[in-house]
Amino acid sequence: MTVSTPITAVTRPSAFRRATVTVLAAAGLAGAALTFAPSPAHAAEPAAAPKAAHAVSTKAKPSYPDNLDGWIREALSIMKAKHIPGSYEGLHRNIMRESSGNPNAVNNWDVNAVKGTPSKGLLQVIQPTFDYYHVAGTSHSLTDPVANITAAANYAADKYGSIDNVNSAY
Repeated sequence: MTVSTPITAVTRPSAFRRATVTVLAAAGLAGAALTFAPSPAHAAEPAAAPKAAHAVSTKAKPSYPDNLDGWIREALSIMKAKHIPGSYEGLHRNIMRESSGNPNAVNNWDVNAVKGTPSKGLLQVIQPTFDYYHVAGTSHSLTDPVANITAAANYAADKYGSIDNVNSAY
């Protein structure tokens, strides 16, 4: 019966141990070189241009016609951005009832007019209500069509949930 002795580090020839260490060292250096060297894809990329301090938006501001349809659509865009509820139909219906679409309409006969503060504009808003419910980014003029619509819709949202819920003078 032959007894074989397992080969261990102690019984391996010294030349074998040196070769193993050399191969492992070479593999480690190659791995390190691969880790620190840029990939061919990165090496071919041109350097990124420095970013401007203030990026200029190239997105054009939407243009709306200067008529009732355009005023309503512009107001709806602002209302959406400001989370003020309302629809084209609800705005149009109330505008036609209040002013027949005339942005310069003035009510000189109701209780507000008698007290010295007539209702004005497309949605017949009084100045204190306009000032309180004015929507930032719109004109501060009560008879500006878009400012009048957005302020009135903001008021209606606060009092009735939406301009869509208003079906008579408010």
